[in-house]
Amino acid sequence: MPDASFLSQKGSKAAQNPIRVDLKIYSEAMENLYHPQTNPSGTLPMNIAENQLCWEILRERIQKVTREKDIPDWVANYTDSNGAPSFRKATAGFLSKFLFHCPVDPDSLALSVGATSVIEMTSFLLANPGDTAVIPAPSYPVYTGDIGNLPGVLRYDLQLPGEFNESEYDFEISLLDQARAEIEDKGSQFRLLILTSPDNPTGKIYREDHLRAIAQWCIKNQTHLIVNEIYALSQIDIRHPELKSDYPNPAPFVSFGKLMQEFQSPFLHFWYSFSKDFGISGFRIGLLHSHNTALIQGYQNAGAGHCISNYTQWVMQEVLDDSAFLASFFKEFQTLLTQAYLSFTKGLRNLHIPFNPSRGSLFVWMDLSEFLEEKSYAGEEKLWLDIFNTTSLLLTPPQGFGHQQRGWYRAVITSLRPNEMEVALKRLETFVEKRRKERI
Repeated sequence: MPDASFLSQKGSKAAQNPIRVDLKIYSEAMENLYHPQTNPSGTLPMNIAENQLCWEILRERIQKVTREKDIPDWVANYTDSNGAPSFRKATAGFLSKFLFHCPVDPDSLALSVGATSVIEMTSFLLANPGDTAVIPAPSYPVYTGDIGNLPGVLRYDLQLPGEFNESEYDFEISLLDQARAEIEDKGSQFRLLILTSPDNPTGKIYREDHLRAIAQWCIKNQTHLIVNEIYALSQIDIRHPELKSDYPNPAPFVSFGKLMQEFQSPFLHFWYSFSKDFGISGFRIGLLHSHNTALIQGYQNAGAGHCISNYTQWVMQEVLDDSAFLASFFKEFQTLLTQAYLSFTKGLRNLHIPFNPSRGSLFVWMDLSEFLEEKSYAGEEKLWLDIFNTTSLLLTPPQGFGHQQRGWYRAVITSLRPNEMEVALKRLETFVEKRRKERI
């Protein structure tokens, strides 16, 4: 590796610390992918949060746009750094119809290149270096870098009570008071509270009454609450006959955008990205929604380096304006997602492997702790590597999720086609049965 001493302190740190612990092995796995005929022993990566289920449907619609529509002149020019006005208008219409179910002002939106950009920019504008963001655990490992690398914000993993066997979070407001006291004792400030609903990796949601109570606490304590709904339309069909017993008294999913419209507070904010629900992570479209006009103005003034390609904005604007297509698209996506979830969880039930019932997201959060040689980070990493080396099945390792219970792993169920899912489950079955026999 080149000498990092010639870089800045942040540059040196970046050169020596990968964005995530599984990136190198993932790159190796992508060079040896499974194919039923040409590479039947190849790898099956289930560690990166990508939605591979519905690209064919969306691609057909996008190709129709590019075949039949003339590219407008504004695409070749500079436009508003918060997003082209016509694209923000189309995005506001999409949020209003499919998520918030209330009016959305296009001027309350700031769009930039993907969720990472939005998280980084929002953290930079709302918090000072050394301030703390509280994030209920377990949660997205890369939040740490997104809020920390450039904004310099610290991460505090809030440990929620209970086991991983519910589809909704039971949130106790007193935990926020405890976190604030602990953070302030360390000389920092509790500046941000970040929730993800449906959550990554558990698939749990936050109930409306809890969101209201959390919002009221944050407004009272002048703490910025950000709800990330990047998986808002990646909903499991909990009414499916083979799944409904896992959800005896489900609360409806209510978008935080609806509550923001009621509160109209400068301390409440919303994140979204097209990467997951639309299955277009490579398009790099993320957004911030806020009624804090100073934040939106600051985003516009500081965000010129984060602008989305105008061509991308135009293409997706045309898609977003087609509400009939979107309704059909998301209905088909939910069916495919539910089928993937049902297939994978059936396999886990047959193997008597516990998992958390999911309301949404692209994941299954499963308990492999019985196979740990020791309940530690080292034990978790060893098991993760053992599974990959013996089965070529690559799960997401537990490191970085911030929770204290050892032995839980994330599987991205949208990363495989149905025939590949069958192979993955068979390989997992072989591993599990072999380990249990060895233990006996």
